[in-house]
Amino acid sequence: MEIALGFVIAMAIALTGVGAGSLTTPLLLLLTTVSPAKGVGTALAFGFLVKSISTPVYLAKRQIDYRVLGFLLAGGLPGVIGGSLLLDHLQKGAGQTILHVAIGIIIAATAIFHLWRMFQPRPDSSIRDRAKYLPFFSLPIGLEVGFSSAGAGALGSLLLLGMTRLTAAEVVGTDLCFGLALSFVGGGFQLSVGNYDPHLLLLLAIGGVAGAVVGSMLAGRVAQRPLRVGLLIMLILLGCVLSLRGYQDSQSHSLAAERSALVRTVAR
Repeated sequence: MEIALGFVIAMAIALTGVGAGSLTTPLLLLLTTVSPAKGVGTALAFGFLVKSISTPVYLAKRQIDYRVLGFLLAGGLPGVIGGSLLLDHLQKGAGQTILHVAIGIIIAATAIFHLWRMFQPRPDSSIRDRAKYLPFFSLPIGLEVGFSSAGAGALGSLLLLGMTRLTAAEVVGTDLCFGLALSFVGGGFQLSVGNYDPHLLLLLAIGGVAGAVVGSMLAGRVAQRPLRVGLLIMLILLGCVLSLRGYQDSQSHSLAAERSALVRTVAR
C-alpha cells in the first residue's frame, strides 16, 4: 500500500507542484500508526526526494526564475526552521491528539483557500512586479511547512501567480524549487532529531521514484486545473477526517483520565 501511495503522490507533485506534504502527512496519519511528528518528518523527507527528481525537468527547460526563488527563500527558510522547532516542542509537551487536530485544520484550511482562489480572477501581475514583497508572505508558508509539511506547493503557487509575471510553467518550476529547499531544511531537522520512520520512508520512496519519472514525462501534456481541483477536494476531506479523529481521541483520553481520577478517589 505504501509503495502505491508513494507512486500516486509523486506523480501528482510532478504534474501540479502540489501534494508532497499536503497529501502525504494526512494519509500517513490516517492509514498508519506513525506519530504526527514522525509523519511530518517522513513526508518532508519524501517530498525532498520526489522533488529532487522532478525539478531537473524544469531546470532543463529553463522554467525556473532564480530571482523570484531567492525572494521566496529569504522568508521561507527562516519560517520552516521556526515551524520545525515548534512541532518538536509540541510533540514533546502536548498530546499527540492535539497535533492531529492542528495538522488536519491547517491542511483543510489551506486546501479550501487554494480552491477558492482557483475560481477567482487572476490579478493582472503584468502591470507591476511585486516579487520583492514575497519574503513577507513566504515566511508564514515556511512556518506552516515546518509544522505540518503542507503549504509550499499550494500557497507558493498562489503567491507566484498573483505577485509575479511568471508563466504557468515557470510558476510550477519555481515553486518546485522552493518546496525542494524547504523540504531539505525541514526534513533534515526532523531526521536529525529522529522524527521519521525509515521503513515507511523507504517504501514511499520506491513508489515515489517511479511516480516522479512518469509525472515528469507527462508534465505539460495533462491539464493541471482538473487535477488540482480533485487534489484540493481530497485534501479538504482528509484534513476534516484527521481533525475529527484527533478530537474524538482527545475526548476518549479525557474520559479515561476522569475515570482514573474517580477510581483513585474511591480507593482512598
